[in-house]
Amino acid sequence: MANNRTLTSANAILLIAVNPIFPIAVRIQGFSADDITDMDNIDPVETSMGIDGRLSAGFVPVAVRQNITLQADSKSNDFFEYWATYERTQKEKIVASGTLIIPATDRQYTMTRGFLRTYSPMPAARRSLQPRRFTLEWEQVVPTPKI
Repeated sequence: MANNRTLTSANAILLIAVNPIFPIAVRIQGFSADDITDMDNIDPVETSMGIDGRLSAGFVPVAVRQNITLQADSKSNDFFEYWATYERTQKEKIVASGTLIIPATDRQYTMTRGFLRTYSPMPAARRSLQPRRFTLEWEQVVPTPKI
């Protein structure tokens, strides 16, 4: 069977819904030229070495952090600013869900129960406006074959 997968990330699609302000998923666009999105490595294990040298391990659920980097002029910055402003005004965190579709590898990742963790409140103003980074923390990220 031929492997038709590629390394292209330019056609990746990131959709995020945030109840109650964006109940229908919004397509995030205007990514940074060199940095679209990434997820931090996770460490879902607790290990303990016994005195006899036998290593024991157990599964531990962990949150997954996703970093999203947008150009300073991306309209999707408005989405994150509105989300952060809503939470600050309401003094309450609201739950997001998301989907990342990567056609190049025929994969789709479903993110559940996410929260806006960190964000840059404005772009750095240098020679030109710099990209902004938003970090979401998900309860779970599940890879599935793209349909």
